[in-house]
Amino acid sequence: MGQRTKPPFRADHVGSLLRPAELKSAREKFAKGEIDAAALKAVEDRAIADVIMKQEAVGLQSVTDGEFRRSWWHLDFLWGLDGVEKHIMNTGIAFAAVTTRNEGIKVTGKIGFTGHPMLEHFKFLKAHTTQTPKMTIPAPSALYGRPLPTPIDKSLYPTLDKLFADLGAAYRKAVRAFADAGCRYLQLDEVFIAMLCDPHYRQQMKDRGDDPEALGTIYGDLINIAISDIPSDMTVTMHLCRGNYKSTFMGTGGYDAMQEVLFDRIKVHGYFMEYDTARAGGFEPLRRLQKGRVAVLGLVTTKSGTLESKDAIKRRIEEAAEFADLDQLCLSPQCGFASTEEGNILAEDEQWAKLKMIGEVAREVWGA
Repeated sequence: MGQRTKPPFRADHVGSLLRPAELKSAREKFAKGEIDAAALKAVEDRAIADVIMKQEAVGLQSVTDGEFRRSWWHLDFLWGLDGVEKHIMNTGIAFAAVTTRNEGIKVTGKIGFTGHPMLEHFKFLKAHTTQTPKMTIPAPSALYGRPLPTPIDKSLYPTLDKLFADLGAAYRKAVRAFADAGCRYLQLDEVFIAMLCDPHYRQQMKDRGDDPEALGTIYGDLINIAISDIPSDMTVTMHLCRGNYKSTFMGTGGYDAMQEVLFDRIKVHGYFMEYDTARAGGFEPLRRLQKGRVAVLGLVTTKSGTLESKDAIKRRIEEAAEFADLDQLCLSPQCGFASTEEGNILAEDEQWAKLKMIGEVAREVWGA
């Protein structure tokens, strides 16, 4: 046992970080046409270089760009795929205590991958850190899984089979492109398999004509296709959560309903698992964690600034270790701190205190 030399690391994080005031201001000015793209990029570059240093300073071995060039954890990536465009919906997505902005996606052409702005985003990150640069992108299910149906050109895709086939092929090319750019640590953010653990969401899918059980299998297979051409030294993990927008959530339910898909079907190397509240259920599904794979326990919430007790976190790790070997476990926040540019409701110093504490607990549990 001990600290890990390859990802995921004993103390890790999901990826998104609170946007600093200067960056938020620059994005607002850009949206109003008050500054151009070059001026916005200059602010983004400075902010990302700074947040990389802060991650390194608190001892993180995996470093991201905080998703500082994005407005959403998923939409910005999807908008960059061939055949996918921005869509302004009649309403946003309903979360527990708030409704999101009303931006979405629509499929207007054949889905494909012929390049993407985020490849350059990764290259900037890689060039500015001495630690392991981590890239985060949405899992393929993000194109289809939101409760409000995705508008799809039926003349191109009269049935879903061909759409999912093209989506998987596009993701396979995208993942390989990140690998070719030097990425060796990629995270697929998978909300909608986790949401299939929520009875209300499952009913929403049924009401619109979908089979929740079939969707779980389809989404799992899409991940396998996406990672089918990676180099042997590349680590791919998936992050599971039930929504994260302005410190609220979209769904509730333990992993039990999807445990076979998650642990038996999907071939990722590790799982970032939301576990900060009872909404995510118990640790029992960790019994299915296969040898050689890692579960990163999201025991530290990003939805409030209150700093957890180190002893309480250690007790929770001990509970999880009853169902999976301690050597197969790591620690992280339960989600990103800013899945969208609005961010969660906590201060930047509270964010850094949580990340620092995660490192301290990891060293005390697994050794230096």
